[in-house]
Amino acid sequence: MDRVRIAIVGVGNCASSLLQGIHYYAGRGPGAAAGLMHWEIGGLRPGDIEAVAAFDVDTRKVGRDLSDAIFAEPNCTARFCGEVPKTGVGVRMGALLDGISPHMQERGARGFQLANALEADAAEVVRVLRDSGAEVMLNYLPVGSERAARFYAECALQAGVALVNCIPVFIASNPDFAKRFAERGLPVVGDDIKAQLGATITHRTLTELFRRRGVALTRTYQLNTGGNTDFLNMLNQQRLASKKQSKTEAVQSAAAERLADENIHVGPSDYVPWQKDNKVCFLRMEGLLFGDVPMNLELRLSVEDSPNSAGVAIDAIRCCKLAMRRGQSGALHAACAALMKHPPRQLSEDEAHRQLEAFVSG
Repeated sequence: MDRVRIAIVGVGNCASSLLQGIHYYAGRGPGAAAGLMHWEIGGLRPGDIEAVAAFDVDTRKVGRDLSDAIFAEPNCTARFCGEVPKTGVGVRMGALLDGISPHMQERGARGFQLANALEADAAEVVRVLRDSGAEVMLNYLPVGSERAARFYAECALQAGVALVNCIPVFIASNPDFAKRFAERGLPVVGDDIKAQLGATITHRTLTELFRRRGVALTRTYQLNTGGNTDFLNMLNQQRLASKKQSKTEAVQSAAAERLADENIHVGPSDYVPWQKDNKVCFLRMEGLLFGDVPMNLELRLSVEDSPNSAGVAIDAIRCCKLAMRRGQSGALHAACAALMKHPPRQLSEDEAHRQLEAFVSG
């Protein structure tokens, strides 16, 4: 049976939901596949994904079997899979670089506790990737990990491993990186994973609706709160530049006319510890109807943040594997546009979906 072997960088809530989901859907049939956009891609089902390597820097995870590490603090996402079997994959010490904001080390159990193990250098990461037989690397580092994200992208290139970049550091949408992945014969999908039904895709879809129905969008905001380590990390405003750019451009690209900077605000707003992995979005859109008569729309969306991205990651992984079979490399534009907030080329949601279905069907 064909499988796809993955390496995970950052064993946080998103990795927990991904691993739980792989086992949750394993052995199920398509009739019990609620929550997935695709039951099969290239004959691969969710249960055909196998984690073979993992990296983290938290002492509560390094050295533990991956099946245990995904439930270790500070992870706090929903536990929807009764039991995740032992993987035999020990979480290895990764490279720190700028992967952790200094204020995160001051938050006790809710922050990070750095492991004492020697940090991995590029040669060690490449060796692990090669020895494990990993085919696709998932980058789940914290927002703002600019140097660390590029470090692991370089390791993927050296090891001959495809990359799914789930964070808003621009790799797939960076022409130089995209070219280098193409030259190495490797697919890359990125950047900044778009949730299955989250704040940004809802905001984009409503923005497209305004445009189609001739409603002039004049002002809008998207305010998000949450209590996981992602929101705690983003209290450091210096780490938010690429995140705000990614989320804002996702909405701007769907508008009939680009809004002035003062009339659009999209981004994380505050950390509320008791929300844990629950994310709440407050959305307001103001516009002009026929005769310039004003209107406004307000929406509140509440989702468990990490499972909301896991099914999308499962599709991105399988798209990489399918591309490798076909000899396709570089940025997979259809997958990037449909599954990521900041792809190399922005498309409408309808067009992105159509192109992804065309790619999947061959």
